Amino acid sequence: MQDPPSVDFIRDLASAASDDQARNKFEARMTAAAFELVQRAEALAAQSEAAERERLVALLNEDGDLRSLNKRLCALIKSGAMTLATPALAAHLRATTMEKLAIDQPTYAAYRRALEQV
Repeated sequence: MQDPPSVDFIRDLASAASDDQARNKFEARMTAAAFELVQRAEALAAQSEAAERERLVALLNEDGDLRSLNKRLCALIKSGAMTLATPALAAHLRATTMEKLAIDQPTYAAYRRALEQV
């Protein structure tokens, strides 16, 4: 599940900023970055969320939508019923983080190094 703000919110914000003739270079860079983020989200989010849901179904051994499965996972971690010693939990958390970074921060140095280690 992608975190807020939503793709639609970012697109609307970037579109509004692109209409402003008085914007400065910083605003122009931010607008361009927002559009790039939207493009990555549109290209990758659905596949990422499907993979996350599939991992959660296997990890939790139950079915549900992505939001409810994530809430269940959080509750299990909070209660101590699941820890990093739980088989597949660390792999799920790492995969989910890498998928989110691919959308949000694909040029992040630590992300790039992590990709090289795979």
